[in-house]
Amino acid sequence: QVQLVETGGGLVQAGGSLRLSCAASGHTISTYAMAWFRQAPGKEREHVAGIDWGGRITAYTGSMKGRFTISRDNAKSTVYLQMNSLNPEDTAVYYCAARNSNVLLRTPSGYAYWGQGTQVTVSS
Repeated sequence: QVQLVETGGGLVQAGGSLRLSCAASGHTISTYAMAWFRQAPGKEREHVAGIDWGGRITAYTGSMKGRFTISRDNAKSTVYLQMNSLNPEDTAVYYCAARNSNVLLRTPSGYAYWGQGTQVTVSS
């Protein structure tokens, strides 16, 4: 079992930056593909970014590409999401997820382990 805890959310002005962290415990994440998802009120949970075991392969969705960067430190069992050039449309609860495979998926149903989420609010 992997337990995930996200931190780093908060309130930021448009154009600003935030760095989210996802700390894992209970099992090494070196054999887990990791991802960030987000969910805004009234919307479905959507894929933001994913990263493979070794951190060499990453995948981003839509407008996040070029603004967000996912990375991982397996020695610290932590995954990060650096978010730059934030805009109000990025306001959502951001979730960290893990799957016991090296295949990156964009669908939430592909991930067995989830954190509780951290709120990101971007003001205009």
